[in-house]
Amino acid sequence: MAKNLADAARKFLLLGQCVPTVKQNAAKIRVKRLELDENLLMYFRNDEFYYCHDPEKLCKTGDIVLIQALPQKLTKLITHEVKEVVYPMGDITDPITGKKVAKERYREDIEKEAQLYGKKDSAFDYTKAPPRGWQDGKKDFTSKPTYTKYHVFDENDPYAI
Repeated sequence: MAKNLADAARKFLLLGQCVPTVKQNAAKIRVKRLELDENLLMYFRNDEFYYCHDPEKLCKTGDIVLIQALPQKLTKLITHEVKEVVYPMGDITDPITGKKVAKERYREDIEKEAQLYGKKDSAFDYTKAPPRGWQDGKKDFTSKPTYTKYHVFDENDPYAI
């Protein structure tokens, strides 16, 4: 029964978070699931990773995306495709109200409070902020392939961890 439910769930849309990968034209997506431990009768988190076909590079590391199973596997690893980016990283939206959030408060509430008490010049203005990715290649290296450096070589690779 549980095996049939797991197979059926893979055919539908899944919601997951994009994590770093070195694969070309593919994104690695972490889907969080809860598994029931029948001895303790408690649910524990179990992460599943899917490689998804993403030739347009829609998602970046940290984005919440919607994925769907492909009718046929592209490769041995790539079994799903990225349908859309639901929530880009850094631009947090409350899923119930659809309002933008900064920390624990709505952005519009922060703006109303700033108008009531007088706006400070040092306050951050979200309307004038550039979109995510404008520092790509300068200070933002999330689009570059990363790997763990185990040996020290003469050449210094800036993308190694």
